[in-house]
Amino acid sequence: MTLFKKILIANRGEIALRVIRACRELDIPTVAVYSEADKDSLHVRLADEAICIGPASSSQSYLKIPAIISAAEITDSEAIHPGYGFLSENPHFVEACTASRITFIGPSAENIRTGGDKSRARQLMKRKGIPVVPGSDGPVRDEEEALKNAKKIGFPVILKASAGGGGRGMRIVQEEKDLSSLYHMAQKEAFAAFGNGDMYIEKYIAEMRHIEVQILADNKGGMVHLGERDCSIQRRHQKLIEEAPYFLATAKFRKKVGEAAIKAAKAMRYRNAGTIEFILDKDEQIYFMEVNTRIQVEHPVTEMITGIDIIKEQIKIAAGGTLPFKQNEIKFSGHSMECRINAEDPEKFIPSSGRITLFIPPGGQGVRVDTAAYSGWVVPAHYDSLIAKLIVRGKDRAEAVVKMKRALKDFIVEGIKTTIPFHLKILDNPDFISGNFNTHFLEKVG
Repeated sequence: MTLFKKILIANRGEIALRVIRACRELDIPTVAVYSEADKDSLHVRLADEAICIGPASSSQSYLKIPAIISAAEITDSEAIHPGYGFLSENPHFVEACTASRITFIGPSAENIRTGGDKSRARQLMKRKGIPVVPGSDGPVRDEEEALKNAKKIGFPVILKASAGGGGRGMRIVQEEKDLSSLYHMAQKEAFAAFGNGDMYIEKYIAEMRHIEVQILADNKGGMVHLGERDCSIQRRHQKLIEEAPYFLATAKFRKKVGEAAIKAAKAMRYRNAGTIEFILDKDEQIYFMEVNTRIQVEHPVTEMITGIDIIKEQIKIAAGGTLPFKQNEIKFSGHSMECRINAEDPEKFIPSSGRITLFIPPGGQGVRVDTAAYSGWVVPAHYDSLIAKLIVRGKDRAEAVVKMKRALKDFIVEGIKTTIPFHLKILDNPDFISGNFNTHFLEKVG
């Protein structure tokens, strides 16, 4: 297998740095792209080459396909890694790369189309015998059809955008009288976010955990899962703390959810890295939720317990390589936890952009910090507020919690507000410590 001579990273922030470091260990030169707002960013400094692709606005830079393809062509980049967000789940971008004879480091355009259409993915899984939450067979045409389905399913229900993600275009409907207004609100939000207002409807499962399984698949039929993650600590459907493995899982459950994820990935003829996401109800029943056709923000917790570099594997698979391990060769060790550190007011969750006057990340055994922040860096107001991911690994969950609390207290960020105090409050909560929580944990504790 011959690896690429040069890779362009079509992203910014910590994930751009993460890819640069993987490429360096594979001895592959890298090209960073950046907006005018990111000219002093760390990924620009650490890449072998860097090209400005437009003004601060994402639509004029990181989402501008012609600018990124042009940057790849003039730097003779053979492949593009999209990271997460931006163009990572855009099938048109994959096709533009293919047309320009540039390898897209990720799944196929068809994989992305299937995963991106939530109702289509649901229908596929249902046909393959994978449990799905009771709901509409496809998108509902209007609020009348939504109401008809809701009555059949039984309230409460949840409205979801077919092209959705990240909690956008999603509304919980507790009673019939609220359906009309919430339907139009969700549809409007979905259209603004994704350019697609199609909605589908599901039975709302209140007491649920969010469990996801990391998948790797090569182009020769090799496919494995790397275990499950618990992503149930969320605010407005946005993940805040992730763990691997799901520490309440029995061996029987772990086998069941892993096999379901592989079955789902095979149904899609999936390639490269991806995540199969499930709902787990209070009776330990799993239901397919969605497929994320990209590297996840929380991939480091899986790396910490398996010792597998998922970004390197992505690159090798895209270059035509086969997986170097079989399912029974993957070993899991310890417990890992990730806290997303955002530039936000920890009480009001209002973005806190501005200059970081002092930035000192924690260290020590079993502590990892993925970040592009540094002292003197100005956090731009134009992009996602994530500035760092703090990841720890302990011999078990109890040790991981203690280590995370220590690392959070060691983390010094001055000049802006961050969510570090918020995470410390969660880690002190008795229900969190005992594992007595679900996706509504924050609503419960206030």
